[in-house]
Amino acid sequence: MRLVVIAMTISTLIALFGTPLLIKILGRRGYAQAIRTSTETELYPDHDSKRGTPSMGGVAIIVAILGGYFLTHVLTLRPVAMSGLLVLFLIVGLGVVGFADDYLKIFKQRSTGLRARTKLVGQAIVALTFAFLSVQFPDADGQTAASMAISFVRDTPVVLPLALFLVWVWFLITATTNGVNLSDGLDGLAVGAAVMSFLAYVLLSIWQYGQNCAFGVTPFCYNTQNPLDLAIVAASAAGACFGFLWWNTAPARIFMGDTGSLALGGGIAGLAIMTRTELLLPLLAGLFLIITVSVILQVGSYKLTGRRVFRMAPLHHHFEMRGWPEIQIVVRFWIIQGVCIGAGLGIFYAEWVRA
Repeated sequence: MRLVVIAMTISTLIALFGTPLLIKILGRRGYAQAIRTSTETELYPDHDSKRGTPSMGGVAIIVAILGGYFLTHVLTLRPVAMSGLLVLFLIVGLGVVGFADDYLKIFKQRSTGLRARTKLVGQAIVALTFAFLSVQFPDADGQTAASMAISFVRDTPVVLPLALFLVWVWFLITATTNGVNLSDGLDGLAVGAAVMSFLAYVLLSIWQYGQNCAFGVTPFCYNTQNPLDLAIVAASAAGACFGFLWWNTAPARIFMGDTGSLALGGGIAGLAIMTRTELLLPLLAGLFLIITVSVILQVGSYKLTGRRVFRMAPLHHHFEMRGWPEIQIVVRFWIIQGVCIGAGLGIFYAEWVRA
C-alpha cells in the first residue's frame, strides 16, 4: 500500500505542477487545436470560447505516469516488473499515435487530424505488439504477464489460439481507446472518468496481490503476474489524471488531445488484460462504452433508416443540444461512471465470496 501511495503522490505532483508549464510553452507558440467553425461553433456556440486553448496536454499525463512509476521503484529500490512495463509500453505507444494526430491538428490546422485508417493501423501495430509480448517472458513459475484464456474475474476455461488471442487483445484495446477518445468532448469529462477507472484497478490489483497464488493464501487465489506492480501503474495513472484534471476542468486551460485519450484508453485496456478481468472492462470503463454505443446507434440508424436516434452523437453533445450546461453533463456522467465501476467491483468481490 505504501508503494501505491508514493506512486500516486509523485504522479499527481508532476501533473499538477508540470501541466501549467506545458500550457505556457504551448500557449506562447500558439499550439492550439483547430475548431471546425462550420459545425462545432454553430451547434455549440459556447465552444467558440474554447478557441485558442492549448492542446496536446496528454504529454503531461504520460510524463507524470512514467515519473510516478519509475521514481517509486528508484526511491524504494524495487525492481521493475514485466507486467508494469508492458502496460507502460501500451500507454506510450498509443500516446505516440495520438501525438501524430494532434500534430496534424495543431501544426497543419487540420481539425480531423490523421485519417481514420491511418490511426487504426497505428493502434493495431501497438496493440498487436503488446499482445504478442504479453505472452512471452514467463516468470520463475512459468506464468506470463497475460493469459490466452478469456478472463472474467479470473481466467475461464476458454483458451484462445495465439492468432485469435492477438485479435481479441487488439479489439479490446481499440474499443477502449476509441471510447475514451469519443468521450473527450467536454472539459474534464474523459479524464475525470479515467481517474475512477484507474482507481478501480488500484483496488482490484491490491486485492489480487493479497490473494496471489504465489503466497498460497487461499485455494481460490489469483494467478495475476506481479499484481502489486500493476497497482503502481494504475496509481501512477490515477494520480496523473487527477493532477491534470485540475487544469482541464471547466473552463479548461488545456486539452489532453488524442495524445492523452489514446494513452489513457490503452492504459485501462492493458490493466484489464493483465489483471485478467477482461469481461469486467465494460463495467470498469462503463461510461466510455455507453458513449461509444451512442455513436454506433446514431451512425447505424442514420445509414439504415435515414433517421437519428439522438440530436447529436456522441451522447454528451445530445444533452448539450437539449440545453444542459456543460458542467452538469460532466458531473452526471461522472456519476454514471461511478455506478458502473461500483457494479464491476461488486461483481469482482461477490465472485470471491461465492468461491
